[in-house]
Amino acid sequence: MPDRASQLSGLPAFDAVRFLLCPSLRRIQFLSGRNTRAADSAERLSLRNGEAISENLFNLMVATDKGLDDLQCQRLLNENRRYQEVILQYRCALKVLESRLEILNEEFSLQHDRNPIEHMKSRLKSPSSIMNNMQKRGLPLDFPTMQANIMDVDGVRVICSFEEDVFFLAKCLKDQSDIEIITEKDYISHPKPNGYRSLHLTIRVPVFFAEKESHMSVEVQLRTIAMDFWASLEHTTRYNKNLPINAEVETELKECADSSREWDSKMEHLLHILT
Repeated sequence: MPDRASQLSGLPAFDAVRFLLCPSLRRIQFLSGRNTRAADSAERLSLRNGEAISENLFNLMVATDKGLDDLQCQRLLNENRRYQEVILQYRCALKVLESRLEILNEEFSLQHDRNPIEHMKSRLKSPSSIMNNMQKRGLPLDFPTMQANIMDVDGVRVICSFEEDVFFLAKCLKDQSDIEIITEKDYISHPKPNGYRSLHLTIRVPVFFAEKESHMSVEVQLRTIAMDFWASLEHTTRYNKNLPINAEVETELKECADSSREWDSKMEHLLHILT
């Protein structure tokens, strides 16, 4: 009976994908490049006990001539055990950080009778976004390289009531002994030229599993409601519409950013008067 390599060598690329996705194989080799032949793919598979073992980022052989969209890619990735193991660590890092922020929020609420956090949003980068980022930087597409170089695979956006709450929460995180601060970018004290304001921290948090401890990077963005309002609409205007931004629009966006800064300042002033 022919082995898998000989079977793969006679299959078109798209059929080879389906062959590799059969239940007997839990891991899938990712091979990028146009018109990649299945024979070449088979040579790059390391088979052991019927499984394809790889540290490749996506472990998915894509038939580029057919073109798989993000949803199809994600479905195939769900079959990849190694990918799921790595992403689990990032998902758990988000949970750890969100839990710590919720504790700070509850403690502050008890002491000051108000919540510094309005709400939080968390996200994981899509596989295609991670891959594109690594390709632009000329990095090899493997998990160790991803974990060492891509610091924003997962992220939490913390929307605060007042500007002082942003700096309070940032200080609390920095004061926690088991959190490592990788980078800090203060776009509140030093806004970007277009008016963007936010406080960005890249941190590393410990995640404890049954048999190991992992220190995972998480990007944290802290901003007020006004900052988030401006940033969300600016992003929609600038990127989602795919329209050129002329000087007049740039000026108006900057004026809106300046106005949002005034709102934050006035509301914080009122807070201090009332308390």
